[in-house]
Amino acid sequence: MFTPLAAYTLVATDLDGTLLRSDDTVSARSRAALARASSAGAQHLIVTGRPVPGIRALLTDLGYDGLVACGQGAQVYDAGAARMLSSATLDRELADTALGKIEAEVGQVFAAVDQDGADGRTLIEPGYRMPHPSLPAQRAGRRAELWAAPVIKVLMRHPELTDDELAAAARGAVGDLASVTMAGPGTVELAPFGVDKGTGIELAAGLLGRDLAGAVAFGDMPNDLPMFRRVGHRVAMADAHPELRAAADEITLSNGEDGVAVVLERLFAGDHVPPPERSPHLAAEKHLP
Repeated sequence: MFTPLAAYTLVATDLDGTLLRSDDTVSARSRAALARASSAGAQHLIVTGRPVPGIRALLTDLGYDGLVACGQGAQVYDAGAARMLSSATLDRELADTALGKIEAEVGQVFAAVDQDGADGRTLIEPGYRMPHPSLPAQRAGRRAELWAAPVIKVLMRHPELTDDELAAAARGAVGDLASVTMAGPGTVELAPFGVDKGTGIELAAGLLGRDLAGAVAFGDMPNDLPMFRRVGHRVAMADAHPELRAAADEITLSNGEDGVAVVLERLFAGDHVPPPERSPHLAAEKHLP
């Protein structure tokens, strides 16, 4: 059911594949739409798999000074104060054990870690290829070096399995040692057990004093599902993963076509235009104009 305009007090956006274009920029149209939502009283909240060091330059470019749920929900960061408000770490011994269990099932995987802290590094072991070459990373000589400092998550790639296959195998292998999610092409991750974008958005919204029932969220990958389960209105991008499309209330255009802006322009236009109808089984396939 369509929620009236006045109910939207929080706009939660994923970054990669959602708000960001393929060149890691936010378009002028999306900036204007977010500004319109802000003028109407809605708070913008970025909810991303990237750790704090991987988004600081982007936040500065956007002039963003609010809270950010980072690292698949493991971190909540105050951009305006440049201060980490909360951080959950993944036990390194458990992480190493989890990787061993996964490799016992599927053979060798290549791993990387995001370290804890606002200045934590991304370390990659030999054979791991960064899905976003523009993000800063440092090479480690061997896997043991990945555990030199506390980490918030582990990233994995397999030379042959698809992301869906690797994620499914990892879930079966690790049990409650860690949470497993797929965050994008070539990005299957292990996070602290029970930590995800859902817990991250809950914590951030609570700090902001915003009710998630009045939130609209945008995403494109399975790691956005826990966030979708907690908000009032869920919007998947046109090329989103099938799991997310099935969980969405509506489907917008792609990130390259300013899909976030298209929806926000409608929701905050003041005319209460409803979204396309959602089928009982799948999110509406109709694209917005």
